[in-house]
Amino acid sequence: MELNSLSAISPIDGRYRKQVAQLDEFFSEYALMKYRVIVEVSYFLFLNEKRFFKLSAKARQQLQQVAENFSIDNAKQIKTIEATTNHDVKAVEYFLKQELEKAGAVDAKEWIHFGLTSQDINNTAIPLSWKHCMEHEYLPALMNLQLKLQQLANDWKAIPMLARTHGQPASPTKLGKEIMVFVERLENQVQLFSFIPYAAKFGGATGNFNAHHVAFPKKDWISLANEFVDNVLGLQRLQFTTQIEHYDNIAAHFDAIKRINNILINLCRDIWTYISMDYFKQKTRKGEVGSSAMPHKVNPIDFENAEGNLGMANALLEHLSSKLPVSRLQRDLTDSTVLRNLGVPVAHTLIALKSLEKGLGKLVLNEAKLKQDLEDNWAVVAEAIQTILRRENYPNPYEALKDLTRGKNVITKADIHQFITGLKISAVLKKELKAITPHNYTGISPLV
Repeated sequence: MELNSLSAISPIDGRYRKQVAQLDEFFSEYALMKYRVIVEVSYFLFLNEKRFFKLSAKARQQLQQVAENFSIDNAKQIKTIEATTNHDVKAVEYFLKQELEKAGAVDAKEWIHFGLTSQDINNTAIPLSWKHCMEHEYLPALMNLQLKLQQLANDWKAIPMLARTHGQPASPTKLGKEIMVFVERLENQVQLFSFIPYAAKFGGATGNFNAHHVAFPKKDWISLANEFVDNVLGLQRLQFTTQIEHYDNIAAHFDAIKRINNILINLCRDIWTYISMDYFKQKTRKGEVGSSAMPHKVNPIDFENAEGNLGMANALLEHLSSKLPVSRLQRDLTDSTVLRNLGVPVAHTLIALKSLEKGLGKLVLNEAKLKQDLEDNWAVVAEAIQTILRRENYPNPYEALKDLTRGKNVITKADIHQFITGLKISAVLKKELKAITPHNYTGISPLV
């Protein structure tokens, strides 16, 4: 069968293709060629600017246009060359030399890929594509979700809700504050993510500028490489490398995304549970089916879809972060095929972010159920009563409330008020205690 959305093996290129099609600009075979071309051309023009060789304005413009307007047809040309070379980076080099020949710059073509090894290109092209994807796709999508959560937190900041610790009724809270827990967690992890540099390797066959130095021993190749990688490409050049980049920083990115995904899995499960408790209803769409057998069902499929995709992403991110930093001696090839899968966990993560945002947009607050749950759990004000009694130096207040409430099936408002009435305390203090309800015993938070 021809490859299409129905015949694709991976759901990323099949069922979910429309949601993540834009990632082909960063992670496809075409994208890898494009970014290799960008690095090769940038380096070639950098050497020209440093007056290693002369280049006509026509040739310079020709190469700049190839890098800026790299096309699928260009990629096909490179694949044709690769069929002969059986080497993907060398094919890019030959392609660019052909472009120089077209521009009449035959004398300059040996400055393409001068002194470099394949990994000088790969370990700058891949971090550059990764950086662009993080900045243009992943982080904006995450920020949009965070903004949606912030809006919901503000909408629900005054809604009291029964808290549950260990699955049991606990001191009441505010729904908005519980959403803000996830907002703060995401903010903290995004900040940590932003501290991690986008690292690159650029130093010749085994990281020592052997070829560069032997050809031009008086040139400060370390400073030149730092200037090229840091200033031209916008990456951070590692100073001591083997043939390949360490991958420690990109592994840190993977681990950071994995932590963020774990936070989102936690969010999915909490919202799923609130839906099952009837705290939320879900908006329905005409013609939509929730179950093939049970017509009444409105399943929380967006949160389930998100949780599943986040789990898939994390499994791959775990392998990437543990495998890539480990290489035998100056280099083995195990990183190559692994790096070609960078887009897979990103795609699963973006699918999850979109599902989560969609699910959050369908939530309808069921205030009546939240109020009823609070009303059915008057035992939770026991903490408040015993704490005030401690303030008043009343003897053994915790034990008294424990005897009243622990393990009892139902504790009503009448039970609590009868207990307060029987206390040997002032009428003013009894009035203070009776004013406490599960609905107003919600504490404080910075959300205002």
